[in-house]
Amino acid sequence: MLNTVLFDMGGTLEDIWYNDETVAKAMETVRTVLRANGLEPGCTDQEFQERVLAGVKDYKRWSEGNMLEAKPEEIWPNYYLKSFGFDREKLIPITEELANLWEITYYHRELRPGVKELMDGLKARGYHIGVISNNASLYNVFNVLEEYGIRDYMEDVTVSSVTGYRKPHPEIFRISMRQMRCRPENCVYVGDTVSRDIIGAKRAGFGWAAQIYSFLTAQKDVGIPIAEAERPDVVIQNFEEFLAWLDQENPAMTLK
Repeated sequence: MLNTVLFDMGGTLEDIWYNDETVAKAMETVRTVLRANGLEPGCTDQEFQERVLAGVKDYKRWSEGNMLEAKPEEIWPNYYLKSFGFDREKLIPITEELANLWEITYYHRELRPGVKELMDGLKARGYHIGVISNNASLYNVFNVLEEYGIRDYMEDVTVSSVTGYRKPHPEIFRISMRQMRCRPENCVYVGDTVSRDIIGAKRAGFGWAAQIYSFLTAQKDVGIPIAEAERPDVVIQNFEEFLAWLDQENPAMTLK
């Protein structure tokens, strides 16, 4: 019987997107923090953006290729800002600040409609609830859960920057299950991408996996070969629909 529901964060519990305006805001924020700490990029704004984004691309190639996540104190000097050769003694103490600010400026984030009602519904039915998220900041996920007012619903929050593994690596799912003290066959995972969320949950032995589309879905899943056994059990449009599906498929937990 399913008794545990675990969620992805960006793209699932929260709507997430980016555009030229958010990217420019992220660059401005990073430059401001660097300069406030005695680190001067010494280039035009356009060159700064191009060099940072090249570093981001290099990191994503390594991280996604190996299904691993480094800590902010490794990511920023070794990838994002590598080409600037900044003094590491000045840079490393501010890398978590930069990582958190990047997450909330590069991306526009807002809580999806119906999340609090979903959390109340799951709790009323007796489900255990948690989060498994890929995030290059140590504390960002915890911070935004608090800001959204849903942190207290979560029995566990497992983040790639803390574990060192990123979805779809099955180990990040196993770490969450150990911390939740649950068995994979009793879990359903809800995420927006097949390539990270659904495949990862299926390979970790989860009983079910549900998909809800986001801005990121198409770009993350493009060109990914998907075996029949790694497809979502259901694709939902909203969380009211998810709760109705869960009640139908898992009647033992349905409110009477």
